[in-house]
Amino acid sequence: MGRLDDLSKYVSRVLRHRPEDAGIRLDEHGWANVEELLAGMNAAGREIDRATLEKIVRTDKKQRYSFGEDGTMIRANQGHSIPVDVELEEQEPPEYLYHGTALRFLESIRQQGLLPMGRLYVHLSGDVETAHAVGRRHGRPAVLKVHSGDMYRDGQPFFRSRNGVWLAKKVDVGYFEQMEELDNS
Repeated sequence: MGRLDDLSKYVSRVLRHRPEDAGIRLDEHGWANVEELLAGMNAAGREIDRATLEKIVRTDKKQRYSFGEDGTMIRANQGHSIPVDVELEEQEPPEYLYHGTALRFLESIRQQGLLPMGRLYVHLSGDVETAHAVGRRHGRPAVLKVHSGDMYRDGQPFFRSRNGVWLAKKVDVGYFEQMEELDNS
């Protein structure tokens, strides 16, 4: 793993979970002052400048971050474990969304449904391949097909982050089914 990846993970941790690690505060919408973030990261021994931060934001495959309109503020698009309102607008989801997890979690999910598990929302993908890749990060993957259209018609709100991840507060038992295993190689 390279230096840029290490810095990106640190930025993610600071903007989504632990702003105090860089000695900064997030506002109620998750925004951090860019200059304060850079100063805090450098003070914490994470050497970074504005150009490097811009490269992290621009090249992040998951599009985790956004700059504010004038470029003085930055935030994570979703995935927070701390209470922030990232100003998501409710949207009608497609009929089906997908959730990637590890096989070892399926029994608990079958009993409790999908819960945010330390985050503010359950993260859902628009396609099976992305969900499978997410599940693979946690172990032997399993993909759940979520009946998001039914959930929405039953009053469950859905949101879509700037990077295309679908978000729901929870997915109750009865609104998902396990898909057949894909090639796990």
